[in-house]
Amino acid sequence: MKKVYDHNQIDEKWYKFWVNNKTYKAKIDKKKKAFSIVIPPPNITGSLHMGHALNVTLQDVILRFKRIQGYNTLWIPGVDHGGIATQNIVEKNLKRNGQTKLDLGYDNFLEKIWLWKSETSYKITNQLKKMGCCLDWDRETFTMDEKCSKAVKKAFIKLFNNGLIYKGKKLINWCFKCGTALSDIELEYKKEITKLWYIKYFLQDMKNDYITIATTRPETIFGDTAIAVSPNDNRYKKLINKIVIVPIINKKIKIIADYKVDKTFGTGAIKVTPGHDVLDNEIALKNNLDILEIINNDGKMINVPIPYTNLYIHEAKEKIIKDLNDKNYFIKIEDYEHSIGTCYRCSSKIESLISEQWFLNVSSMSKKAITIVNNKKISFYPKSWIKPYILWLKNLKDWCISRQIWWGHKIPIYYCINKTCPPVASFETPIQCPKCGGKILKQETDVLDTWFSSALWPFSVFNWGNNNNDKDLKYFYPTSVLVTGYEILYLWVARMIQFSLLFMNNIPFKDIIIHGIVRDKYGKKMSKSIGNVIDPIIIMKEYGTDALRFALMHSAVQGRDIRISNEMFISSRNFINKIWNATRFIMLNLSNTNFINVNSNYIKCYDIFDEWIITELQNLTNRTKKAYENYNIDIVAKEVYDFFWTKFCNWYIEFAKIKIFTFPEKKEDIMLILVYILNSVLKIISPIIPFITSEVFQIIKNSNAFTSNIFKLKLKISNNNITYEQIHKIQDIITKIRMLRLEINIASNVSIELIFNNINERDKNFIENNKNYIKYIVNVNSIKFEKNIKNIKGMSFVIAGDCEIFLPIYKYIDINKEKNRLNKNIRSLQKEISLSKTKLQNSNFLRKASKLEINKTKEKLYAAQIKMKKIINNLKIL
Repeated sequence: MKKVYDHNQIDEKWYKFWVNNKTYKAKIDKKKKAFSIVIPPPNITGSLHMGHALNVTLQDVILRFKRIQGYNTLWIPGVDHGGIATQNIVEKNLKRNGQTKLDLGYDNFLEKIWLWKSETSYKITNQLKKMGCCLDWDRETFTMDEKCSKAVKKAFIKLFNNGLIYKGKKLINWCFKCGTALSDIELEYKKEITKLWYIKYFLQDMKNDYITIATTRPETIFGDTAIAVSPNDNRYKKLINKIVIVPIINKKIKIIADYKVDKTFGTGAIKVTPGHDVLDNEIALKNNLDILEIINNDGKMINVPIPYTNLYIHEAKEKIIKDLNDKNYFIKIEDYEHSIGTCYRCSSKIESLISEQWFLNVSSMSKKAITIVNNKKISFYPKSWIKPYILWLKNLKDWCISRQIWWGHKIPIYYCINKTCPPVASFETPIQCPKCGGKILKQETDVLDTWFSSALWPFSVFNWGNNNNDKDLKYFYPTSVLVTGYEILYLWVARMIQFSLLFMNNIPFKDIIIHGIVRDKYGKKMSKSIGNVIDPIIIMKEYGTDALRFALMHSAVQGRDIRISNEMFISSRNFINKIWNATRFIMLNLSNTNFINVNSNYIKCYDIFDEWIITELQNLTNRTKKAYENYNIDIVAKEVYDFFWTKFCNWYIEFAKIKIFTFPEKKEDIMLILVYILNSVLKIISPIIPFITSEVFQIIKNSNAFTSNIFKLKLKISNNNITYEQIHKIQDIITKIRMLRLEINIASNVSIELIFNNINERDKNFIENNKNYIKYIVNVNSIKFEKNIKNIKGMSFVIAGDCEIFLPIYKYIDINKEKNRLNKNIRSLQKEISLSKTKLQNSNFLRKASKLEINKTKEKLYAAQIKMKKIINNLKIL
């Protein structure tokens, strides 16, 4: 073994081995129980980020654990075409060269996107391979490949023929930049500071009487069809059904009452513009009001007076504000903060428009999707996500599934040139119109929402569109687990459940594991504009893939956001190095590995330390099995870290070294225990850190490490005389003496004397029998036992359990000199603490400094205060 662990060499060696040997290729085996996962397909919009790294590592760990348990595991890789997002990126690339998609034309533009897809999916695939993902690469799928296209057409045609898909003119969300409709769940809401304009609407036949409305959108005044107030608002009860005059255009509209009006907003009276506002549209439909369209798909004004016609929205807004002000229609203008809908792909502000689109009626599907979760056929981890999932489905409106872009699955609808004929849903262009027999039919130009094909993903990957090749579907479906971030619970997860229940009459997966968003160490979402993005590929190169995986899993508490930093990866790399160094120590001391049965259930123990570590191993196995099965991977990482670093390396290996030195004739027996524990712990943690564990298993010649089930381990030990109290006592003694030496600055190479005071016979015999451990680990040359020590001048003492232990420190340090050194440190820290406190009490500093700088100052103050307490305590000891 090399002295230093070379993660780059070992990472490359094993990922190439797994890929080239098709280690994770799955075949139908009816003797085994199937355990399958379909990867949440990354969009082909670029390389993978840290969120993807978290998501795929969680899936990989679960698959590897199930593989150890004997399941026939399958993990299907793939990428998503990404619809709007992908088209946006390719259009941006064209723009850099002074081109648009219109310059290229439809076919050439799609050719550009297919080329982009080829380059990007290759990059994503390589990243997944390098991360060690145990994917079956022979089953790699793309949401626009042939089998997925067949599935999309099959699903659409069935929905259309059953009357669930229809074309209608409704209020939809429109993105001017992307030039397409969006569903409600494709919006992201952001805070906006704007103005609230209070405008007079004069009552008909009452010259000086008016009602004041408050609005953030005076430019939509031309689309007003009513003024609405709450029926419970006593201020306006007498005005209900009165007629008012719309400013500027002098149009007559009625004052109506509706419970949807919030009487605390503005004046409690609102203008109703049903063609360009969701709430107003609901009020209009309920009250049978006219719905006027005054903004077109390009963001220009239509059906308005000539001075405003063809003005862009912002231009019209400026003009109407000026005109209203000139004619004295404003009562007042206030600053106002509210949430606005933005496009989830380009972040542009969304407009509500009336538009003819394709819709999917989801009412019956939503009810079934709620029932299946209420009946516990699908489990959520954590359970707290069940309530928002059900609430969202209960309020779900019909899904706008058409998009006005070029990239995506074209809607399989065909129109006869005879416009009186109804549209036809078909896999291919119909030979003739089924109604009139006409030979000329043209396909719908709109494409489907990306999430339509994604909703079919759990079964489209198994050739659902091809009825003659569905063996995999029958064996591997439904899948076992879905691992996903909470941000796409509604966009994707709920849709998959709806479609699976409809088309497969079955659930898509049994368990849903929800993880959080990866943030920086200060809790900020990672963003290129902020400059806090951590690239997983750079981390893998610098610290190793296992370090990346372990750091993410160690922090991956279900449902919670993760804060990451380089310090986490450094700590994880140190853990990987610890494993390597421990392995190297063991192998250097082994003369023969052939005699070792690393899969035995029986271990011969020679003393209580052997019994202790074996019992701890059994406990570790039981706890980690439970954590794995409940998808608490963070608990596995923490448990193994604590066992391996503290119990195994810091304690047991140190004890073993002393035993080998003291009883060289038992060396091979002691080494057997060390190898056995090493092998067992690495089996437990191998799903999280597969690279180093594979390398170590190869070194210790354990070829069946990944097939033997460590989690069935029921260890038998030769003795059961273990007394935890005794083990803890000796550990406590060693720990307390180590700390005391450190606190009073006795160099580690100075051998010291310990005096045990008033100790009972049982403890005295135990310490006598195990004094070599104390002597060698904390460098003690003499252990004495006395009764009622009286002269304690120049002595320091510690209490370990019920043992009082004295150390004659006057023999090893100049006490006065040490006191002076500590007092000097105190004075320095007092200045540091005072400076930090002054800063944090300074209002100018708190106002002008960044959050990062303020946090650093707080951390510096806290660290100095902790250090001060320790030094004061050390002075007391002296």
